[in-house]
Amino acid sequence: MDTGGATDKGDEREGKGGKESDEWRYYGRGEDMGASFGVLPGHEAKVDGGGFSQMPAPPGESPPRASPAGTIAGRTSPAERQDSTESPEPSSSSSPASLLSIAVDLSIPAEEIQLGERIGIGSYGEVHRGLWRGTEVAVKRFLDQDLSQHLMREFETEVDLMRRLRHPNVILLMGAVTKTPNLSIVTEFLHRGSLYKLLHRPQPPQVTAALSEARRMRMALDVAKGMHYLHSCDPIIVHRDLKSPNLLVDKHWMVKVCDFGLSRMKNHTFLSSKSNAGTPEWMAPEVLRNEPSDEKSDIWSYGVIFWELLTLKEPWNGLNPMQVVGAVGFSGNSLAIPEDARPEAKSLCEDCFRGNAKDRPSFLEIQKRLRPMQAMITRPGSGNGGAALGGSPAQFSDSKPPASPSEPEKPPRAPPPKDEYPILP
Repeated sequence: MDTGGATDKGDEREGKGGKESDEWRYYGRGEDMGASFGVLPGHEAKVDGGGFSQMPAPPGESPPRASPAGTIAGRTSPAERQDSTESPEPSSSSSPASLLSIAVDLSIPAEEIQLGERIGIGSYGEVHRGLWRGTEVAVKRFLDQDLSQHLMREFETEVDLMRRLRHPNVILLMGAVTKTPNLSIVTEFLHRGSLYKLLHRPQPPQVTAALSEARRMRMALDVAKGMHYLHSCDPIIVHRDLKSPNLLVDKHWMVKVCDFGLSRMKNHTFLSSKSNAGTPEWMAPEVLRNEPSDEKSDIWSYGVIFWELLTLKEPWNGLNPMQVVGAVGFSGNSLAIPEDARPEAKSLCEDCFRGNAKDRPSFLEIQKRLRPMQAMITRPGSGNGGAALGGSPAQFSDSKPPASPSEPEKPPRAPPPKDEYPILP
């Protein structure tokens, strides 16, 4: 599969006759399309409308009319809403009908969206950079618009789940295009792409230098905050596909959880594992064994992400997916933690990898354990040299090298005004 010129084991896996999952592939790895809410290298977005094109209008429909005063363009007024519910169009999997059960306030007319370049593609759809009412967005669009009833329900469920979520560390749903041939999920656009790409793909020197130990610790805390929010919902939301490709990074380096295609609300004690869809490298052993699981399976997945931030390495690199299933699911193995890691970080990673899911910490406890580590790293003169989270001290140390005696020390650069964004590398 073409993922922007990169080929890897995720793509190879899909072509070996295995069962296709609901994964949306993304450049740089066989990643979920939800992780493609970033840009390809060299394609940083410009908010000028250039390079965008209109989404095609559904057959037989005219462009949206101007909205009367007091209403928002593309949204229906309460009176119109009442009229539309009196005689709704019949919905079926083969007709270009609207998904009437999706909240009207979330519905975005396709004609309002300008599509930019494609930034990811998979077996079920593609993601484009887009422009909606002057705002950059990511548009996750199905390739096959003639969806089965099952996939239509999945689409509706994902939109319904995402619309409830409001947290700084969870991707924000802007709306959805609910009519064929443009069924799409529209979210905020995050400029730096996935955490996986930042950690494991070649980056410009200034980006590599920016991934300091303190910054990676803040990233770990961001993920824990977002997941604690999901696990605090009533009912609890279990992500079930938490991994670094499904974590997006904005221009200010804040990390947000995304891609809820496999997420489920925990209405009972356990979730049944009806499908092994997901990525084995990040999956908990009970999920790999297709056993009932709960929110503690997300804790194991977080442990893998924390391990990535510790080591700057890809999890289980060199093993194919079936070997990972055997090693983790049936042989009781977990990722080896570096001996030179700070004891507190090593202990947290080990606790996330507990074989008994009940023994794993909650995300609230993880936050409590991360904050002292963060304070230790950011303390002036800590002299940790990058030991806490691993990585090359020369590459990832927060401390600056002392100035040469013959070289006058430069005055510190003034911070940019609050209303200006830093220039992306």
